[in-house]
Amino acid sequence: MIEFYNVSKVYPSGTHALNGISLSIKTGEFVFIVGASGAGKSTFLKLIMREEEPSGGRIVINGKNLSRIKRREIPYLRREMGIVFQDFRLIDKMNVYDNVAFAMRAVGATADAIKKRVPYILELVGLAHKAKRRPSELSGGEQQRVSLARALVNNPSMIIADEPTGNIDPKMSYEIMKLLNAINEQGTTVIVVTHEHELVNSFPGRVIEINQGKILRDSY
Repeated sequence: MIEFYNVSKVYPSGTHALNGISLSIKTGEFVFIVGASGAGKSTFLKLIMREEEPSGGRIVINGKNLSRIKRREIPYLRREMGIVFQDFRLIDKMNVYDNVAFAMRAVGATADAIKKRVPYILELVGLAHKAKRRPSELSGGEQQRVSLARALVNNPSMIIADEPTGNIDPKMSYEIMKLLNAINEQGTTVIVVTHEHELVNSFPGRVIEINQGKILRDSY
């Protein structure tokens, strides 16, 4: 699914964000990426999403060598990923239903497909009863569940969650992690970037710790 072969990333400023990382994440795994601020976690995600290119080494995702794919192919690569951001990135002029439906319209889904899929996904994340509310009318935890629903709606092969509990309270953080765990149990690969070690210790999964651009720990 995701393979890094001796991957390095040096920014124009001279910052060495990653230094010769090699790893393999298999289909269906639940993986935590942990590390202090500046350790290289964000760069790791940007490389997976092809927002950045490696300075050295090779990255292969679902059989595709990211260094060889054409620019026009990048959106199709990203359709295989559901991205959950720390800051939610919802559109407040749209209600919950339309925020989730928007992700399907963006990939050309039919009106019938949207009508069937969106209510199912909102039910899955426990928000069917708030489909007509706007994001500003929801709690932080509910907004994060909308973000998760939007990430799930196109049935991606993997969910990538970047500090998904950073802006919500501890109780809701636990609920979001339970949802991600349930999604993983259905076969979806889940990658969670977090600095919250208490959450990491509360859920089963592989832990990859990055420190100064290198893998310090890789354990189950």
